[in-house]
Amino acid sequence: MPYKIAILSSTNGTNLQSFIDARDRGELEGIEICCLITDKAMCGAAEKARAAGIKVYFIDPKPVSRETYDQSVADTLTFFDVDLVVLGGYMKILGAPVLDKFKGRILNVHPSLLPKFAGGMNLDVHQAVLDAGETESGMTIHQVTEVLDGGEIVLQKKVAVSPDDTAESLKGKVQALEKEWYPKVVKALAEGKDPRTL
Repeated sequence: MPYKIAILSSTNGTNLQSFIDARDRGELEGIEICCLITDKAMCGAAEKARAAGIKVYFIDPKPVSRETYDQSVADTLTFFDVDLVVLGGYMKILGAPVLDKFKGRILNVHPSLLPKFAGGMNLDVHQAVLDAGETESGMTIHQVTEVLDGGEIVLQKKVAVSPDDTAESLKGKVQALEKEWYPKVVKALAEGKDPRTL
């Protein structure tokens, strides 16, 4: 039986593409990307998933309550019998139906060295790093809990902040780390290994 993952994304699909690329290079042997779940029908992630032959499930949050939306996400994940839920640019906070059902099996990647700069998103995080005068930044892969960006840290990787960095250039550096390490963490979990040793 393959190790099944579902990817949740609302944005451009940079993290999703890193999994697609790793799969196509043969680096995710034994792992099946069974679906993408998104709350944005026309986002880049949905386009990338369709182009790669991955099923896309658009669940519209607008006409329903948050609990109903979260239950629909949980039901979809349950239908596919996923082993791991992988968040990548997913712009909604997961609710109890998902958190309870998949406790300990939900990962997110955050573009800073948590606990620093928790709670922010995208360029705002990188600008905050620059504004604080930090000399290093990086990415954190962590378990998802009801505490925003507060779950157990699985892996952190660092990058130097240069004096001439902008939010955009720092984002590029951090995303390069995400692309390299996020698939490796999932591969380690699928093989029963501790990703904290990577």
